[in-house]
Amino acid sequence: MKLSLFPALLAVALTASACSLDSSSSTEAGTVKVVIGYQSKTINTVTAGTLLKAKGYLESRLNDLTKGGGAKYQVEWQDYDTGAPITAQMVAEKIDIGSMGDYPLLINGSRTQANERSRTELVSITGYNPKGALNMVVVPTDSPARSLTDLAGQKISASVGSAGHGTLVQALTRAGVDPVKGVEVLNQQPQVGATALESHQVSALSQFVAWPGLLVQQGKAKLLYDGAELNVPTFHGVVARRAYAAEHPEVLQAFLAAQLDATRFLNEKPFEAADLVAKGSGLPQEVVYLYNGPGGTSFDTTLKPSLIAALKDDVNYLKSIGDFAELDIDKFVQDGPLRQAFAGHGNYDTALAERTNPSKVTGQDTTCGVAVTDSALAGEIWLDGAAAPTPSADPTCLLRGVQAAKAAGKTVRAVYVPDAELGTRWFADKASWLREGARYLPFTTPAAADRYRAAHPSAVAVSYEQAVTEVRG
Repeated sequence: MKLSLFPALLAVALTASACSLDSSSSTEAGTVKVVIGYQSKTINTVTAGTLLKAKGYLESRLNDLTKGGGAKYQVEWQDYDTGAPITAQMVAEKIDIGSMGDYPLLINGSRTQANERSRTELVSITGYNPKGALNMVVVPTDSPARSLTDLAGQKISASVGSAGHGTLVQALTRAGVDPVKGVEVLNQQPQVGATALESHQVSALSQFVAWPGLLVQQGKAKLLYDGAELNVPTFHGVVARRAYAAEHPEVLQAFLAAQLDATRFLNEKPFEAADLVAKGSGLPQEVVYLYNGPGGTSFDTTLKPSLIAALKDDVNYLKSIGDFAELDIDKFVQDGPLRQAFAGHGNYDTALAERTNPSKVTGQDTTCGVAVTDSALAGEIWLDGAAAPTPSADPTCLLRGVQAAKAAGKTVRAVYVPDAELGTRWFADKASWLREGARYLPFTTPAAADRYRAAHPSAVAVSYEQAVTEVRG
């Protein structure tokens, strides 16, 4: 199907999705019910979804309200694969609070505003990447493609209206490929697209986390395009129905305070958090930790101006895929509730001004015998049976650490390293490596490695296995 058919298909999906659970059913008289829509496998929403649910922070805070003489509360969690059905349920007034990516948030705000009962506001951020690395394009492992231009005329799987699709449209446009006429985009759910990619029914898949990392980790795909090449912030956030929040402001406050609890826990104990998310989502912990670990997604609830500016720029994408009502972003974004919830969690304006990832790789690199100080170079080695991954000061030290572990007969479960050009945290054994003198440089994609070699002719391509074998102290 061509992109021109997507508006109708998206409308059908939204309408059909509105036929599911009624949030007002089976509620005890006098009990306030709150229905939370989340995406367990979209692991940049975990502080408002999977992790929040696993830790019970929301229920605990609502119980405190009850103990203090308030009403009784009932929390219902509804899990979805994408943001579209959450929006449909909010339009139908059957979900009160939901989390999704930036492009779906635009659709949510546009679709819900016609009715005051369903109208939503963006009240917090779950996680973000300042360059856009949360969305990626992958191809089959035997694909000859090395850049997006190689996909011209091919079929690409994407969930229309999702963050992954928004990135694809922008990336193809920048690469000089018409995102409507130059390729054939199939509107598919992530798991359907993954199957289509594996069976070569499509030449590529463009999706949001954690699908690219999962398929690459499973050996079913390789990375073709890192969304960080766009250098445009991408994020996930939380929307709440204004009518519900007006009727039950204490519930929204409890939710946002609980999200702050979950955010602090993830940033302080990322490895433990990844284990909980893996169990709650069914995703491998190695994949969850790729994104939720230090140096991955920036988990920060504040509504940063840079993210809101990017959201305003994304309105053009919204117009390109259908007839959506105009959305006033400044009215859609409301930081008042979060500012109120921040009491006891620090200063909101200080957190708002922070631009660095609150979770960094730190500690002592025991292989090279140095402290880990540069987050742009720091990686981690996860050995089977270890209590936690061990830090590495830079990619060369990381390779030496892997070499030493293998020489000692230890099993390496996963190795994480930041891309030398874009900073994206990635699997070291899936990266494209270059050797330049005594240094080793990892890149998320062959195209990135090609760009570096064009400016550094002395750099030589090596495989990960070769780099581990030949690296010297």
